[in-house]
Amino acid sequence: MADEIKYEYKTVRTVRGTDGLVISKMQKDGWELVERGQSTLRSTLNFRRPKKPQPWLLIGTAVAVLVTLTIVIGVASALSGGGEKKDEAEKPTAAASEKISATPTPATAESAATEVITPQNNTEFAALLKADSCDDANLDFATRHGGQTVAFNGSIVQMMPHGDYDTRYDFLLGPGDKGSNTGIGPAFKYEDVNVFDLKLTGKKVPATVGKGDKFRFVAKVGEFNADQCLFFLEPVSTEVR
Repeated sequence: MADEIKYEYKTVRTVRGTDGLVISKMQKDGWELVERGQSTLRSTLNFRRPKKPQPWLLIGTAVAVLVTLTIVIGVASALSGGGEKKDEAEKPTAAASEKISATPTPATAESAATEVITPQNNTEFAALLKADSCDDANLDFATRHGGQTVAFNGSIVQMMPHGDYDTRYDFLLGPGDKGSNTGIGPAFKYEDVNVFDLKLTGKKVPATVGKGDKFRFVAKVGEFNADQCLFFLEPVSTEVR
């Protein structure tokens, strides 16, 4: 049947509580929710959307035009020949000099890599902490600053056992002091860590931690999962506030 709609499918697994954000983002990209499965801690969301037909005719035409342009440019280059090559060889190497001067010195590169990014010294990070958890700003920041260290005041939004372990957890963190009521900022996640991995510091280090606890988080930037709207971090230190 020529008019039958063909679909592509995608399955997304999320932490309970972030379903609405993920569904909203997927729907903006044209996906339709067809099934939702839920367990105690996680949700499985199945989506579909119509496949886009491949414009083979346009692709073939573009290739033909590209081949024609390549031939024309090649002929013109051969006719203009050695005169232009000689002129190019005699031009000052200003572009090369600019590239060299733009390359940071080892000291500059090292300081940029070791500087701890905070909302006070980085406007991009300050804006990120006020952005939606599915906003493109999350992916932009993760791509630009992957492996670097950030620090911010936040709280534990959710704390769930990881798999079958009772000493390892998945932590969902948010900026600010509102715990499970956090409504702005990225959905930062520590995955498969124990309390010792948090490297707790401060005047009164607690024996246990839980949802709603407030800390000064210092962490390394990991990847951003756009399907789940989760921004992964690796704990460096966690100071009690």
